Amino acid sequence: MVDLIGQYKGIEDDVMTAFKEILNSASFINGPAVKSLSANLASYLNVSHALPCANGTDAIQIALMALNCKPGDEVITTPFTFVATAEVIALLGLKPVFVDVEYGTYNMDATKLESVITNKSHTIIPVHLFGQGCDMDAIMSIANDKNLKVVEDNAQSIGSSFTNQSGSQTAYGAIGHIGTTSFYPAKNLGAYGDAGALFTNDEALAAQIQLVTNHGSNRRYYYDAIGVNSRLDSLQAAVLDLKLAKLDMYIANRQKAAAFYDNNLAEVEGLLVPERASYSEHVFHQYTMRVTNGKRDELKEHLTNHQIPSMIYYPVPLHLSSAYAKYGYAKGDFPVSEKLADEVISLPMHTELEDDQLSYITKIVKEFFN
Repeated sequence: MVDLIGQYKGIEDDVMTAFKEILNSASFINGPAVKSLSANLASYLNVSHALPCANGTDAIQIALMALNCKPGDEVITTPFTFVATAEVIALLGLKPVFVDVEYGTYNMDATKLESVITNKSHTIIPVHLFGQGCDMDAIMSIANDKNLKVVEDNAQSIGSSFTNQSGSQTAYGAIGHIGTTSFYPAKNLGAYGDAGALFTNDEALAAQIQLVTNHGSNRRYYYDAIGVNSRLDSLQAAVLDLKLAKLDMYIANRQKAAAFYDNNLAEVEGLLVPERASYSEHVFHQYTMRVTNGKRDELKEHLTNHQIPSMIYYPVPLHLSSAYAKYGYAKGDFPVSEKLADEVISLPMHTELEDDQLSYITKIVKEFFN
């Protein structure tokens, strides 16, 4: 699904040089590499503050803690996403409230958002899934009208931009009150271990995020808040800084591969290629299709038999997972998410895909449907 070795070979010398510098200086925590990455991330996203942390799950938790969410508050997100989004809501004693997604984009359906807002609602977490972002004009308008906070889960779509109604562009992750991301190795911008970050334009929120991230402390052994220990080490920061300089090139390679898939699969009966929202750039963390003839699992087996990896994200919507049964949801509550869970399948997508590989993959997919 992801060729991290091939990508590494393209930056191997630079990585080794950076690692040796860190090892020789022993600047393992909060060293120059971390400060450099923070500055470069802020510049790339055109945001005032980029605050690294240990991983993307921590980033969401830290965001909710920095926003002073209290047990019993409701946090709205979607059931068609990776579990981390809802997991931290539950861990903090908050209540996850789900809203369905759009069938075409897989992202939060803003037209259904107001119907789930109550007097206990505190925060909305739109998830920018598979490399394409949500309709942030609609979401921010509702949030501002209802006095709610917005935390963008941008773990899969860093580098994508949102075009608002006036035609201006803003990076996803820099629109809500706080943006979060994951630098898990398989992400478009991936470390060589766990890593994450938060983004904000709000000075007070940036200070609170920094406080929470460092045990609730701004001065050693003095604690002003309940916090966590969530730091990004310098070795991971160095890798990310090198890759950030190449992120636009990596995205272009992914978009080229996606265009190849589109051109060869768009007319296949029983198969729907990914839709593009008019307001969002698609950076293709995943190339996720919908199999509409009821034979998704058979297609996956067919691909496996021809040595082609594929993945199903996500086979069980969160509201139907046993861990979230206590929140009272049932089958049929979110029909689009449930339909997608039965239909979606993702093909290999990474920066090193060659035309001969893409030709073979699409040939085998078409053979199945023919």
